[in-house]
Amino acid sequence: MRVAPKIELTDEERAALTKLWRSGLTSVRLAQRARIILLADQGLNNKDIAAQLGIGRMQPARWRERYLQGGIKAIERDLPRGAPPVKVDVAQLVQLTTQSSPEAITHWSTRKMGTLLGVSASTVMRHWHAHGLKPHLVHSFKVSRDPQFAQKLEDIVGLYMSPPEHALVLCCDEKSQVQALDRTQPGLPLKKGRAQTMTHDYKRHGTTTLFAALNVLDGQVISQCQQRHTHVQWLKFLKQIDRETPKDKTLHLIADNYATHKHPVVQDWLAKHPRFHMHFTPTSASWLNMVERFFRDLTTERLRRGVFTSVPQLVAAIDEYVAHHNTNPKPFIWTKSARDILQKVIRANSRLSSKQNGTLH
Repeated sequence: MRVAPKIELTDEERAALTKLWRSGLTSVRLAQRARIILLADQGLNNKDIAAQLGIGRMQPARWRERYLQGGIKAIERDLPRGAPPVKVDVAQLVQLTTQSSPEAITHWSTRKMGTLLGVSASTVMRHWHAHGLKPHLVHSFKVSRDPQFAQKLEDIVGLYMSPPEHALVLCCDEKSQVQALDRTQPGLPLKKGRAQTMTHDYKRHGTTTLFAALNVLDGQVISQCQQRHTHVQWLKFLKQIDRETPKDKTLHLIADNYATHKHPVVQDWLAKHPRFHMHFTPTSASWLNMVERFFRDLTTERLRRGVFTSVPQLVAAIDEYVAHHNTNPKPFIWTKSARDILQKVIRANSRLSSKQNGTLH
């Protein structure tokens, strides 16, 4: 049976420890350590000291040993906690993250990087956060190669930031192949401690195409759902715009380069309606069309979690959303100048060219 080493204090040591124990300026931890040594001096074993002070049995043993080795100074210092922190070569971590990938995998995770460098995943995450690195994210992009990009950009941004008088600027596009999706089983509603649930699989009940025209001035939306999206349906939508807008207003329509928008039949109709002026976005630059922002809101707020057992039900939901939007519309405000956008595109093209030539690292 192991016996704790005895502690026999001198009168001076006993007085000093008693002063530490009773002083209101002493920290709670140091006062407790002094009390442990005083009780040990009275002949109590570690088990009895722990029971009397309401602490773990190891603490009296630890501080008894420390006092015997270094006296009062030894108990005034905290014991080192855990293993010493491992220093990270931050430059190496950043280089590996940005210029390499794990074997057979597309990107790093905190655990894989930590295993490679011999540090914890939380350490890797801390340095990634400090350097703005997010290997788990990827953003899609497409730089326009349209030879008339600058002219089309200035034209459209000019309409946004300085619209002509006595005219309406309408951003038009189709949201094609909107699916009427029904879930295979009923989901559970949101409740405290549990998110709303939906089955991962679904039943398809057909599709519809939403034609929409967003009024840049006030945010109002003119919409129409149709089964197809050929030039016939596009022309039908143009006629709806003609009916639902003031006849004394010139109309500037912003659209993408989809072939139906430039069909000869559509061109003939536009020629007979001179108040319509078409403005086409540059190739691969649909982000210039502000109606895409409305489509995103429609998708996230109404369609993504919707359950539709038929196309008519889907169309009714879209019409209801548009009607609700139009009761209190808010326009999207364009703030970026054409010059700023053009400079950014030029920089992107330059970097892409360097990457293709193998000079960007």
